[in-house]
Order: sequence, then structure tokens, then C-alpha cells
Amino acid sequence: MNKAFPDNFLWGGATAANQLEGAYLTDGKGLSVADAMPGGKERFKIIGSKEFVWQIDEAKYRYPNHKGIDHYQRFKEDIALFAKMGFKCYRFSIAWSRIFPQGDEQTPNEKGLAFYDQLIDECLKYGIEPVVTISHYEMPLNLAKAYGGWKNRQLIDFYERFAAVVLNRYYKKVRYWMTFNEINSAFHFPALSQGMVPSNGGDDYQNIFQAWHHQFVASAKAVKIAHELDPAVQVGCMLIYATTYSYDANPINQVATLIANQEFNYFCGDVQIRGQYPAFTQRIFEKYGVTELDIVDGDLSLLADYPVDYIGFSYYMSMAVNETDPDPETSAGNLLGGVSNPFLKASEWGWQIDPAGLRIALNELYDRYQKPVFIVENGLGALDQPDENHYVADDYRIDYLRAHIEAMAEALQDGVDLMGYTPWGCIDLVSASTGEMSKRYGFIYVDLDDEGNGTCDRFEKKSFDWYKKVIASKGQDLS
Repeated sequence: MNKAFPDNFLWGGATAANQLEGAYLTDGKGLSVADAMPGGKERFKIIGSKEFVWQIDEAKYRYPNHKGIDHYQRFKEDIALFAKMGFKCYRFSIAWSRIFPQGDEQTPNEKGLAFYDQLIDECLKYGIEPVVTISHYEMPLNLAKAYGGWKNRQLIDFYERFAAVVLNRYYKKVRYWMTFNEINSAFHFPALSQGMVPSNGGDDYQNIFQAWHHQFVASAKAVKIAHELDPAVQVGCMLIYATTYSYDANPINQVATLIANQEFNYFCGDVQIRGQYPAFTQRIFEKYGVTELDIVDGDLSLLADYPVDYIGFSYYMSMAVNETDPDPETSAGNLLGGVSNPFLKASEWGWQIDPAGLRIALNELYDRYQKPVFIVENGLGALDQPDENHYVADDYRIDYLRAHIEAMAEALQDGVDLMGYTPWGCIDLVSASTGEMSKRYGFIYVDLDDEGNGTCDRFEKKSFDWYKKVIASKGQDLS
């Protein structure tokens, strides 16, 4: 391989507070929407039902997020392991309900801020660049229950207060931020990022698009705050990107693919990156029964004046579109499915593995927006089988990551401005899609099962040493 990765490339890993910290009521933390999501393979089915309301029912469900992997107590051990791998950066999120337990307070919780003081300082001690997601699927539960989630314009002010507190506190130590995790995921499942389920309006596209508008405005306000503190601070958006193919050359499927890209891959990005609603907005509104949005004076100028600085995105799989088959074979996926692509293999959870699709994604995003791109999630969820010494020989994960890093190298040769790569779940954590520990992504095995049994101790997998070698060689040694 030709030398492709620049010296300042941000190799690292990614997590989210609600999936690993645990300590869900410790030191004044309030409940989040993630805390009310039951664990198990039926998680999305339960949350997406008309009967589900935002409350915890421990008599009926388990909640693995409440314990996570006890990162809140063991973060120093975890950061030391990341440093041993040679991480240049570490992407994590700040739990909104640790800072504002109910979300609508005037004064932040100092104990919550003190935890992130320690976490950030621990990263910096090892020369690891913190990459912070301000809101990653963990808005305060009270904002979903009492205010109805992001369809309520009041949440802009609550988020702005939260963002102002953490940006003012940490901007001298944290150069890279993202405003909302996978903001476009709400197109299929608004519970995670918008706090809306069918019982409080999550099954109505009018609410979803209105909620997005409020999030776009809130994101722009965060960019404004950051740039006024220090113009060198970089604030990105964060999208799920699913490279989308037409199943065949039939023009019907080609048009359907164009529309699928507009709706899912580009709508949110166009607003946050370009600073304005795209030309196809009205066509989408007509399709989904959305009437005119409530947009107040100053909103659109704010979006135009404060677009994001870079494009963070997750990439796990591609999609295929087949409108001409009334009963196509389908595949599973990260909040979205699609038609099965006969040219691809799938993971144990049915997610189709497509490293070439990552090269396409990188080119499509950079060609469209001409802003730096940052792969902040990518990885293989698998059933790891440790031996008697808790060692996992995860060659399947190494093969997956190697192929995707090779695709990244090709995209760099294509001229894409790629900032970095943070594989998802660099340490095993609770899955967002199923609430399970058994769906593992990490380089580090955590001795916990789906029932919460185990020592919670950490063990290096085979992929740990492999990724350490990749980073040390600046992406040249993938053997």
C-alpha cells in the first residue's frame, strides 16, 4: 500500500455515555431516555409500540444500561488501555442528564461536570485528543415526558444552556465536538435522538421534521457558542451514512435510489453542512404529509451563519433499493433495513458487510460538501467466544476492520479530506440496538453477560494488538 494516512490522522475509538458509564443515578445524575429503554432483542419493537410510554418498569424488563460496564468507576483503567493501543483520539459523549438531571434546570450539576473534568484530563495525560458528542441518544427523560421531546421548541433553549456549560468548561481542552449523534436516524426511529415514541407523537412525520428543525437551530447555536469562544474549535454534525445502491439498472429503481439518498443520507446533512434546506425539501414534505414547519424569524439566518465545520458519520453497512419487486428479500441493519444485496455477506445480526461502500460514502460526502469527513463509528458486532483465559481470537473483526481501513486508504488517494477513524465500541459495551452485551464490537473484552453477570474485568482481544500495530505503522501494516 502506498503511504496514504497523514501524520496527524486521528486514530482512536468511540463510545457513548449511556452504553458504558453505568452509575445511572450516581452523583446527582437524572434519568435519560436511554435509561428507560429495556434490554433484549425486542428493544426496538417494544419502544416502537403504541403501548410504550417513557417510564421504567423493572418488574417487566431488564435495563443493562443502568450498569453499563461501570466505566464511571473504571474510566482510568479504560483510558490506560486505549493509550496502550496508541489512540490519538477518543470519541465519547457527555451524558446530558449528568449535567442537567431534569434537562430544564438553570444550574448545572457540579458533580457531573467534575466527572468529565477527570475523564478529559485522563485522556490528555496520555496525549489522547478528546472528541466529544454533546448529545448521543441520552436526552434527559423529563424532556421527553414533560415536554414531548424535540418537537417542543423549548428544547432549543435547554440544549443551548447545556451546550454553553460544557463548551465553556472544556473548550480549552477539547478541540473537536459533535452536536447530535446520528441525527438522521429519527427518519426511521425518533425515540433515540428526538425523545419521541408513538405515544408522544413519534409516529407522525410532521413532528419528526419539526423536531429536526429545532435540532438544526440548536446545533447552529452550539456552533456559534464554540466559535465565539475560540474560532479554532471544530464542531461537526454526525450522520448515519448508508451507501445506497439500485438493485438493478431499471430506471424505476434508479429514481428510487436517488430519492432514498435525498431523504436519508442528505436531508439533515444539507441543512447542517450547507446551512440551508435542500431544493427537494418540499417534495419530501408532500410525500410524508408534512405541512409548513413552525420556523421563527432568525432561524434560517442562524442556520446559514453557523454551519458545522466537519462531517462526522457512522458507517456499518450499505443498502440496496428494489421498487420493482413486490416481495424482495430484506436485510437487517443499523436502525434501517433494505433489500438484501446478493453480492454481500452479512454479520451475525444480519448487517451487510461492504467495505467498498465506505470508499463510496467518503467520496459522495466529500464531493457533495467539500468539508473534512471523520468516520466516528464503524465496526463489527459479533458473538465473541473467549477461552478459559478470557482471550478472544477475533480474526473476523480484524478482517472486517482491515478491509474498511483499506477502503479509507483508497478514498484518501481519491482526494478525500479524511480526518480520522474511531471504530465503534472500542471496549465492549451495551448495544444500542438490542441492549445486549453479547453483541460485541470492542478490542477489549468485558466479562459481563446479557444478564449482568460476570466480573466486569477487562481483557485484551487479538484485535487489540492488531489495531495497536495499525496505529503505530500509520495504517501501513494491516497484516
